Amino acid sequence: MTTSALPAGRLAAFLAPRLGGLPRVFWVLWTGTLVNRLGTMVEPFLGLYLVSARGLSLGQAGAVVALLGAGSMAGQVVGGFLADRVGRRVTLTLATVASGASMLAVGYADGVPAICAAALACGLFLDMHRPASAAVVADVIRPADRTRAFGLLFWAVNLGFAVAMVLGGALAAHGFLVLFWADAATCAAYGLLVWRAVPETRPERAADAPRDGGFRAALADRVLVGYVLITLVYTFVLLQGMTTMPLAMREHGIGPSGYGVAAGANGVLIVVAQPVVNAWLGRRDHSRVLAAGMLLVGAGYASTVLADSLAGYVAAVLLWTCGEVTAAAVLQAVVADLAPPDLRGRYNALYGVAWSGGYLLAPLGGTQLLRLGAPALWLACGALGLGAAAAQLALGPAIRRRHFSSV
Repeated sequence: MTTSALPAGRLAAFLAPRLGGLPRVFWVLWTGTLVNRLGTMVEPFLGLYLVSARGLSLGQAGAVVALLGAGSMAGQVVGGFLADRVGRRVTLTLATVASGASMLAVGYADGVPAICAAALACGLFLDMHRPASAAVVADVIRPADRTRAFGLLFWAVNLGFAVAMVLGGALAAHGFLVLFWADAATCAAYGLLVWRAVPETRPERAADAPRDGGFRAALADRVLVGYVLITLVYTFVLLQGMTTMPLAMREHGIGPSGYGVAAGANGVLIVVAQPVVNAWLGRRDHSRVLAAGMLLVGAGYASTVLADSLAGYVAAVLLWTCGEVTAAAVLQAVVADLAPPDLRGRYNALYGVAWSGGYLLAPLGGTQLLRLGAPALWLACGALGLGAAAAQLALGPAIRRRHFSSV
């Protein structure tokens, strides 16, 4: 064996259990997800754009962003319904192409009413593809590999977003409309890629199958509802890093550049750690992995009580990012185990509503807690993380029964 072959052999042995054995359809979806996230430049800068470029007040800008969040919740529901009724491929293509068009509508809308209407439409289409995307993964990936597949999609999302933040900041210097066009172009590219390279994966219904119960059947699943509520609490805590943390850092004299360093630490750790630990975590009991992740996220935010410098905030971010990486390894795989094949779109829609709801509630509840003082906010996050972890452990036996029945 040559010395040059040894590193290649070791690299292959490292990559095979992490990347090998997944079908072409998945990698097309993964590529589309990465391309789409590379263009996610409008959302992080939307508030700044509305205030500085369009002259809206802080209250008006907040209302527009809230409408975007409300549209996102509705989009999850519509997307789940269409994925099960019309099909995954059509839903993915429709949602991504329409998302790009509505993004341009926001950029060119004239007047507050028009901007609000465009933002609501944009929110509707922006996340409509997510239930269909998750349903495709559940359709084509066997249960033993789903944690790996969903973890790789999570990695693509964060890798693309990290690059988009850097590019978006640079492109914004040349005018905000460039961001809208870049976002629209990557959305359209994702839709075109899906239409050309992703076949319809929706399982055929058997002639003697029971009548489609729709969202009523999904909401009657107590395990799913419990899991969605736990996810909502977890999301509320996790998203404080994008909502109230920069406000708390400002009270310690740390400005936007400092927050950018802390947020960047989150992205770097995810991109580096997720591919390494994902396969290992996926082989462990899902509920215990989730409980550990939620506990780490809560502990990370609680430790922010001690932070009064940039180094302190970065340390807290790195701790809760470890929890985010841990939980992300199995979060969507649990939904795939719980969902009957003909309801995968709707089950993933309800899971997505928990995330959209978290995006709405995190700034509202977090800022109210922050008014009581930063310690109240961070200790409340720690308590909520602990509560979510305990609830997840209590739900664990029911999830395990469903997991083994799906294998």
